[in-house]
Amino acid sequence: MREVFQQELSEVQDRLVKIATEATETMELATEAFLNSDVALADKALEKADANEAHALELDELVIRVLATQGPVAGDLRILVSALRMSASLERMGGLAGHIAAISRFRYPGSAIPDVVRPVFEKMSELDIALGRRCVEVLKNTSLDEAAQIAEADDEVDRLHKQVFDIVLADDWKENAIFTVDVTLASRYFERFADHVVDISDKVRYLNTGDWREN
Repeated sequence: MREVFQQELSEVQDRLVKIATEATETMELATEAFLNSDVALADKALEKADANEAHALELDELVIRVLATQGPVAGDLRILVSALRMSASLERMGGLAGHIAAISRFRYPGSAIPDVVRPVFEKMSELDIALGRRCVEVLKNTSLDEAAQIAEADDEVDRLHKQVFDIVLADDWKENAIFTVDVTLASRYFERFADHVVDISDKVRYLNTGDWREN
């Protein structure tokens, strides 16, 4: 019975890694579509976001079944409860990437962003994709060092998010209302994607240390 339980815990981890990989791949497709007005990639990102949501739900069902049938305690219980919370973050990461793809889809064949903010979004997309890949590695290896580096990268995303608002609110911003709405929403989606990666790294730290205090 214990061997079966350990196999189930291993499957939970494997599924978390898979969903994190999918969320990152969704963001890669979404950002390429967003920056280059590529409707085909936008559609692929939207499909992948839907699949990511379904896989997160399947993971939740697995965890709930294990909780109900195995009666875990102590560290094992902590792993399963944390997995449920990480699953929610991973589902939202895929959803946020899908929102970015949707902006590109709705604005096609035009661009979703004006040239003045393009460099900021190029950097934000680069950081988000890198954070997604780090998230995958953290879930594979539960590395505290990697988790700490994630928080540092998130600070840079926050700075870029603020920069977008500074540009949009400046007196020389002359773009139309649609551009204003699109870049404001997109910036928020990029920022929240990074925040969810930080949330996951916090939970990994908790699994390693038992310390639930925020970084």
